[in-house]
Amino acid sequence: MTLPADRADRLDALRGLAIVWMALFHFSFDLNHFGWIRQDFYRDPVWTWQRVGIVSLFLFCAGAGQALAVQAGQGAWRFWRRWGQVAACAALVSIGSANMFPNSWISFGVLHGMAVMLLLLRLGLARLPQAVLLGLAVLAIAAPRLVQSPLFDTRWTNWVGLVTHKPITEDYVPVLPWLGVMLLGFIVTRARPALWAGAAPRPLAVLGRWSLSFYMVHQPVLIGALMAVQFLR
Repeated sequence: MTLPADRADRLDALRGLAIVWMALFHFSFDLNHFGWIRQDFYRDPVWTWQRVGIVSLFLFCAGAGQALAVQAGQGAWRFWRRWGQVAACAALVSIGSANMFPNSWISFGVLHGMAVMLLLLRLGLARLPQAVLLGLAVLAIAAPRLVQSPLFDTRWTNWVGLVTHKPITEDYVPVLPWLGVMLLGFIVTRARPALWAGAAPRPLAVLGRWSLSFYMVHQPVLIGALMAVQFLR
C-alpha cells in the first residue's frame, strides 16, 4: 500500500505509534471495565502517565501537521473539511459516552480539545513569530498550576482548563495546558520541517494516516469483542 506524495511518512508513523499505544491502553481499560483485571486507571501513575504520553503525542503531531500544512499553502477548504470531521467525531464521542457512561460522559475530550486548538492555531497563532509562540506554549502548560478558579469548574467552562479539581468524566483534554503541546509540535516543525522527511515504517505510517477513523471505530470493536467473549464464556 502506497502513501500519497504529499504525506510526511515519519509524522504519520509517529501518529500511528500513538494509535497503537492508545489501542493497547484502551484494551486494558476495557478489560478493567468488564472486571477481568483490577487496575486504578484514574489514580495509578502507571496508567495516568501513559494517558499523558498518548495525548501529548497526538497533539504534538497535530501541531506538526498544521505547520507542514501552512508551509505547503493548504487551502481553507481542506482545513475546514478536516476540522469538520474532527468536530463531528467529537460530537459522536459525547453522544456515545453519554449512553455508556451517563454519570461521567465526555463533554470535552481529546477530539473536542483538538477542534478548539486547531481553530486557535490556524486562525491566529500560526501567524506569530517563533519566540512569541514558544512563550505562549510555556505559559499554556504552566497556566493550570498558576491560576485556578471555581468559575471554570462547570461543564460549560471547564474546557478552558483552569479548574480547581478535575471533572468526573471519562476523558478530559482542556485547552490549557494542552494547547502548549500542540504549539510545541508546530514550533519544532516550522523550525525544522526536514525532521519529518524520509522513510518510516509503512504499517505505522498507513495507520497514522487513518488515525481519526481508527480512533472512532477501535473502542466499539474492542468493547463488542469483549462483550461477545463474555457472553460465550
